[in-house]
Amino acid sequence: MADTTITVRDNGNLRISGSFEIVDAAGNVFPVEPGRPVFLCRCGHSQSKPFCVVSIRRVAFGSGARALAPETALVVAEGAG
Repeated sequence: MADTTITVRDNGNLRISGSFEIVDAAGNVFPVEPGRPVFLCRCGHSQSKPFCVVSIRRVAFGSGARALAPETALVVAEGAG
């Protein structure tokens, strides 16, 4: 099992737990409390991006993402970014 777990929550945010750092595009580290999970915005409406402030409840955001088979996931990951 990985030291960091990212949970994609149905119709909600991303929950990150374990040992991790969140870094912006310039390399600056966002302050997070060690050992405490954080929640990242997926709806785009948070005023505290990248963190979720439950704005997702006010907007019509829906997602029920499920993990793909490993051979499919590899193709998707190679084309990302």
